[in-house]
Amino acid sequence: MSRFAADVVVVGGGFAGITAARELTQRGASVIVVEARDRLGGRTWTRPSALGKSLEIGGTWVHWSQPHVWAEVERFGLPLTSSPSPTTALWRAGGQVRRGTAEEMFALLDPGMSAVLAGSAEVFPNPFRIHPVTDAVKSIDHLTIAEKIEALGLDEEQHALVEGMWALNFSGSPTVAAYTQGLRWCALTGGNWRLLFEACATYKLAGGTKSLLDAIAAQSTAQVRLNSRVRGIISDTEGARVELSTGEVLTARQVVVTLPLNILSSIEFAPALPSALAAVAREGQASTGCKVWVRVRGSVGAVAALGPSSCPLNFFQYEGDLDDDSLIVAFGADARKIDVTDQRAVETALRQWIPDLEVVAVDGHDWVADALSGETWPMLRPNQLEAVHNATRSARGRVRLAGSDYAEGWAGFIDGAIESGKKVAVETLAALHH
Repeated sequence: MSRFAADVVVVGGGFAGITAARELTQRGASVIVVEARDRLGGRTWTRPSALGKSLEIGGTWVHWSQPHVWAEVERFGLPLTSSPSPTTALWRAGGQVRRGTAEEMFALLDPGMSAVLAGSAEVFPNPFRIHPVTDAVKSIDHLTIAEKIEALGLDEEQHALVEGMWALNFSGSPTVAAYTQGLRWCALTGGNWRLLFEACATYKLAGGTKSLLDAIAAQSTAQVRLNSRVRGIISDTEGARVELSTGEVLTARQVVVTLPLNILSSIEFAPALPSALAAVAREGQASTGCKVWVRVRGSVGAVAALGPSSCPLNFFQYEGDLDDDSLIVAFGADARKIDVTDQRAVETALRQWIPDLEVVAVDGHDWVADALSGETWPMLRPNQLEAVHNATRSARGRVRLAGSDYAEGWAGFIDGAIESGKKVAVETLAALHH
């Protein structure tokens, strides 16, 4: 292969792909980013909404404990806003909705959450360096969060809250959620589950995630090709061929693939991906949930609600006022249970919490059914950790993997995507120079 369209083709234009493109082009490499969607951002998506303001349809929150995203926020001086702190809490137990202060709900959560996550810092003393996966981690990677919760012997009220919190964290059922994934997350906040919760749902970019994505992209000279889906990647000693669904072929010296784990098998690789990783991709990771923004008639006040995973929408929180109405964001663990674009279905689900609540409008996107994501935020199942991280430590031919699904630190967050994009750029540059 004597001529190349670019030094590097980056497949996927989310935060990992755009970060990798910036790092590569700033060091002299020519880069083409191919993105199957008609926009950049991947599972982050700031868009105008019929609810009356621009909304984050996908990834939203950032935090100072997340070093990679926080460094970018500070680099560009991007203003922040925060979700309101709840004063009233609703929770479900025994088929009944209970009401109290947010602190009362947190006090009920604390014993179970602390017990589930006990020892996280010992299991992952440096959660940004988890490779190679230790024998201690391997010995517990078969366990689910649900199994750890059941072993605690919590009363009905506490069990419902703790199970629901982990359904929220995993965007899926705790019965398929890896215990090690929960420990990793908590180790990143020094073993403090309350700080972990703050990191998940407090600080937002005032200009949306798009403001950060655009700022990173502006520092890159990569050519960006939207509406360009990849169907195959072939690499050999001469170079790599990236085959698009249109039949067009792009040639490159190296390729970086940033697709979500659940759709990794939509590309045919030669040489093939490691068999262990291919098995994980077929099984799929744990997130199966949904997110929906809701405009509610009148004022609901600063309220948050948390229930077990059996609720179609098992968590919601007040996000501010819209004229004389309220804006809330809600999550469920199983996108099959509710159509987040169906106003009546969302109203019915929320009336399990507040019987007279009236929904004015809704906005959401089914990321699980989306053929370009197949998942919400990435959360591993039991016995997937080692295969995923072994596969990202070296190239397969001229192909490397990157993305939040494969991050060592804040996997499942924008921070993990940026971390992974930076790391893969360094490895790719070294390969180019070699």
